[in-house]
Amino acid sequence: MTHQATQLVDSLPRVSDEERATIVASERTEAAHRALLEAMPAMHVLQVGGTGSRSHLRWPIPVVAWNLERCLFPEVSAAHLGALKPQVVLLSEMDKGMARTKQRHTTAVMADALGMHFAYGVEFHELGLGGASERHFCEDAFNAEGWHGNAILSAAPFKALSLIRLDDHGHWFVPRSGASDPGQPRVGGRMAIAAIIETDAGDACFVTTHFESAADTVHRDQQMRVLLKAVDGFAPGLPVIIGGDLNTGNHLPERDWRKETLFETARDAGYHWRANAEGPTTRPSLITTSPSAKMKLDWFLARGVDGVDPSILPSVSGTGTPLSDHDAVSATFHGP
Repeated sequence: MTHQATQLVDSLPRVSDEERATIVASERTEAAHRALLEAMPAMHVLQVGGTGSRSHLRWPIPVVAWNLERCLFPEVSAAHLGALKPQVVLLSEMDKGMARTKQRHTTAVMADALGMHFAYGVEFHELGLGGASERHFCEDAFNAEGWHGNAILSAAPFKALSLIRLDDHGHWFVPRSGASDPGQPRVGGRMAIAAIIETDAGDACFVTTHFESAADTVHRDQQMRVLLKAVDGFAPGLPVIIGGDLNTGNHLPERDWRKETLFETARDAGYHWRANAEGPTTRPSLITTSPSAKMKLDWFLARGVDGVDPSILPSVSGTGTPLSDHDAVSATFHGP
């Protein structure tokens, strides 16, 4: 079955005060969460905007994938990518209408600063202000919208877009070991955005994604299977570049990404991992001040194209400000 393109909107439908009250009062069950998710229009659309500088992408294509941990400093983060001159940027953990990031649409700000088109999709609707280490960034005692999600920036227009939900059972809503936060209900789940973009050698598919952190390798392997099946349906036969935070090794006692079976699953589907530099991709930040370990969480995987010059860009601004608890990963991809 072909995975259908997702409805595109200029602005995300907001959640009303009454709807928020319903969420807070809801039973914490998988069935209740699925009903809440289904009833929230913003969970089923992608917001698009921005203006790019190209009619199409040109191989070789520099690509960056970056988990920006809320994106406290969107203008500085955009400037930080300047030397890489990416044609595509794959982002995760991007706030929209959250008090901790000054109620800003962080994706739109970055797209404007870089002169790029953007597509933004919701991972979670958050009712709280965030964890203890985030609240001192809040100037308001409320979230204007409460969105947290993933995004794609592109120098060229999108030909088609698809929001791919990787789970719907309420991993952070239903009480379970280590996953939910009883004081901060969140509706949503991990997701990806796939984009078909024209290049000078035909169309190609670019995907941003974020896998579950508070889960085991079996769970992340299943998310990989869901993702790859959806991409196959959405962009059959096209070159594919996927980038994002796969949380590999997270919550394993030894933090060893090599224990993840998702790598084998992707290889069996024809994907390779050659466009990745060695070394960890996490660091202390203004929010995650004392991470438990250095981990390699952020990756590219590709099919039908090869990547060269992989690198890890430290998430520290020129003035020494940490921009995220994840470093950005980059590579240049050559066409088919």
